[in-house]
Amino acid sequence: MAGWRAIGVIGGMGPAATADFLARLVIAAGATRDSDHPRVFVDSNPQVPDRNAARLGQGPSPGPALATMARGLVAQGAEVLAMPCNAAHGWADDIRAAVPGLFVDMIAAAVAETLVLRPSRVGIIAVGATLDARLYHDRLAATGVEALDCDRAVVQPLVTRIKAGDTGGEVRAAMVAEAARLAGDGVEVIIAACTEVPLVLRAGDSPVPLVDATAALVRAVIAAARRPAA
Repeated sequence: MAGWRAIGVIGGMGPAATADFLARLVIAAGATRDSDHPRVFVDSNPQVPDRNAARLGQGPSPGPALATMARGLVAQGAEVLAMPCNAAHGWADDIRAAVPGLFVDMIAAAVAETLVLRPSRVGIIAVGATLDARLYHDRLAATGVEALDCDRAVVQPLVTRIKAGDTGGEVRAAMVAEAARLAGDGVEVIIAACTEVPLVLRAGDSPVPLVDATAALVRAVIAAARRPAA
């Protein structure tokens, strides 16, 4: 459609999170008929090397696979690229080097929405690879905002269960309890900084404002993909 730049999605990390991103993208387009939606190319590749293992030096870098996916999407016609996986943004420079100027940064989008709330202390619910790479910590610190980690011994197993399809009451309750614990430690905003987290944790479940990184990415991609009116 002439009103949109084609969108390429570097996905599969995990597949359910990619499907969640795509469903939200459909809604955010605000279309009233099929032809009003943007064209979307999706590479959902669950074989991208494990981000947690790579960050620990226990597995190969996912960077080359991500760069290959980005090139493939652009070759199909994508003009804007998105990757609904926070941890994989630790290798975002590989994508930027492969296809300069097309990548919409999920971390930047979520941080920007967080800063609108003017917090001094922010809780980060994420897996180890995201926390260890300080993807959110360093950007928040640059603005004078303190970042407080979730309990990864709680969150990492929960994310594993969500990836296996368990989004039941026990998992939901445990994630809600972790949000409450962070709020009790004085955070004023919580970032759902793993795309599996919003599959079980909603804004109404958190005692403090919850910034959903997936939702932030959707909004940033819609803005990047929408062509200016003639």
